Amino acid sequence: MNFNLDQVMQTFIQEARELLQTMEESLLHLEGAPEDADTIDAVFRAAHTIKGSAGLFGLTPIVSFTHILEDVLDRLRDGAISIDKNLIALLLQSGDHLTELLNVYAIDKGELSSDAQAREIQLRAQLQSYQANQLQPLADTPSLEHDSPNIGVLQDTVTSNLWHISLRFGSDVFRNGMDPISFLRYLNTLGTMMRVTTLFEAMPAETEMDPESCYLGFEIDLDSNADKTAIADVFRFVEDDCLVRILPPHSKITEYIELINALPEDAVRLGEILLNSGALTPSELEQSLQQQRSAAAAQTSLLGDILVAQHLVEPVVVQAALDKQTRVKDQKSKETSYIRVQADKLDQLINLIGELVIASAGASLIARNAQNAALYEATSGVIDLVEEIRDGALRLRMVPIGDTFNRFQRVVRDVSNELGKDIDLQISGADTEVDKTVVEKISDPLMHLLRNSMDHGIESPERRLASGKPARGTLKLNAYHDSGSIVIDIIDDGGGLNRERILQKAIERELISANTSLADQDIYKLIFEPGFSTAEAITNLSGRGVGMDVVKRNITALRGTIDLDSNPGQGTRVSIRLPLTLAIIDGFLVGVGQASYVVPLDMVRECVELNDGERTSARERNYLNLRGEVLPLIFLRSQFNLPENHGRRENVVVVRTAGQTAGLVVDELQGEFQTVIKPLGKLFTSLQGISGSTILGNGAVALILDIPTLVQKIIQQENRSSPPYSAPLAHTG
Repeated sequence: MNFNLDQVMQTFIQEARELLQTMEESLLHLEGAPEDADTIDAVFRAAHTIKGSAGLFGLTPIVSFTHILEDVLDRLRDGAISIDKNLIALLLQSGDHLTELLNVYAIDKGELSSDAQAREIQLRAQLQSYQANQLQPLADTPSLEHDSPNIGVLQDTVTSNLWHISLRFGSDVFRNGMDPISFLRYLNTLGTMMRVTTLFEAMPAETEMDPESCYLGFEIDLDSNADKTAIADVFRFVEDDCLVRILPPHSKITEYIELINALPEDAVRLGEILLNSGALTPSELEQSLQQQRSAAAAQTSLLGDILVAQHLVEPVVVQAALDKQTRVKDQKSKETSYIRVQADKLDQLINLIGELVIASAGASLIARNAQNAALYEATSGVIDLVEEIRDGALRLRMVPIGDTFNRFQRVVRDVSNELGKDIDLQISGADTEVDKTVVEKISDPLMHLLRNSMDHGIESPERRLASGKPARGTLKLNAYHDSGSIVIDIIDDGGGLNRERILQKAIERELISANTSLADQDIYKLIFEPGFSTAEAITNLSGRGVGMDVVKRNITALRGTIDLDSNPGQGTRVSIRLPLTLAIIDGFLVGVGQASYVVPLDMVRECVELNDGERTSARERNYLNLRGEVLPLIFLRSQFNLPENHGRRENVVVVRTAGQTAGLVVDELQGEFQTVIKPLGKLFTSLQGISGSTILGNGAVALILDIPTLVQKIIQQENRSSPPYSAPLAHTG
């Protein structure tokens, strides 16, 4: 048998990271809502689950540290200690240390550095101080509350003071890299297993037995002070594939009746096990049989078989009980199941679908040229299916951006404390979905922008009060969809960008000349120049502008754009616009000369044909009157240095991005086209106006237009030239 322990370990590492993230988010929430019992329970469960899972893998350092953390959280749950700012800070630091322990012992298989060891000693001492200062002792006896429904009216409980665990391992336990005995070993750390009965009833004949399948079952009586959650967590990694039933000490007799019905073995055999182990006494079984009124008739029949086989009651008593009882069916709720998929496998699937899109486009072109109606209809059906597969695969890559946003709650808390500022982070649009690759790569730029806003954007409480603002500053993160893109706004209510200081610094560094006239937006964008900074003093955080060239470069690499807007004394808005996906998009194909270009379909609003008179007027003015509104024009022939188009009709593709509208003047409209985005390569990274390329069905290469860059460029040109818009405009109807 081959145990894939590495895969199981990776599952543990991934789940532990998610639990640590949940713990951090819950602690940050508790800082503002210290009485939220559900959140306190969530923090405790996260730490408890990490400890239990780490114990399965023998990660003793993680178990040891988490044990003392769990003890403090348990006292917090019981009200023995209260939440304050210092405790939250200590618990957050403990979570950070757990992350380090996870990286060192589970991932790197190494040892803690001397600094980390010293940090752990200090954290342990601080945590122990909360243990010593408890207001009331914790109860040593376990809670007897459990999840089993109370079926019937019988209130009598069994005399056994032991936990009873019925465990049936699934057939795939070995294949999943699990060792059933390791679970029993770990269970024994929570107490003492007084009796263990091993069941082989599921074992097939020797000729039919699969050596890679598990057929084991156990009936266990455990003496432990642990609660039911702690015992259940022992089997957390196999709970989906195994049958686990846990009954606390002094459970109701009816719950043992339900247990016998839920297990796959013969009821007489199970009854013998329960009687021999001492979990039930003969009198308890007989009492249950005679007094139970609302339990199922089948249950009574099974218990009757057990009692008769043990010679404890006469068959006539069993029949009398059967005549008085009715059957109750168990109700089981269905849970949504999830499956983890490795990111590289998903990327490979998207790549293959991209090639399928290209191949289907080629087949459609051949069918169209062959003028075979049946062939064309068949290829159209294939293309429709490919589109559905493409959309489904792309949805697999879409993840809510809220997970990334929530990580910044801790950053804002720590940085604001370091700076001596009171800053509130407000998040909206957390459910907005975007490609996972975009989410992964946008985290660092967002981090830099947030830290800059807190360091040099939002003022100190004293300055804010002096200027009539509330002492607490506000930082907003907002995400929303717009024209086939995702827009992320970072907004602060600080002092805003200092226009004059930016301009002075740019002149000093000879980025612009002293007599250059620039719009405010152009001046603000000077902070994206390499090494540009207006900070008067060096701090641990980057000043607004320091490293902003890296931010812009990273966003540009994602085919995105970044814009700035600032009002002195009121704050600054940074808007980042990114594509929803980096793999496949719906495009609109246009022809210019002998070449084809792709316009993202989500940005296309309409198409307008230019007549001869409109062409002449449009070229003179570089804009078009579109139903009474000025539409700046982008002549793609001029943009790409192609000769003038004489004698052929021209069309205008009206596009809209970032709230701005412009028209692309092209030679012909070639229709919608599924576009598989291919990167241009390092040689063309500085190419303006082009965001990528794609392969057409005939094998030709078409360039994908970077519409935001082109529109921004033409808008800036129009603003500089200030055309006489009051002049008569040609009407397009």
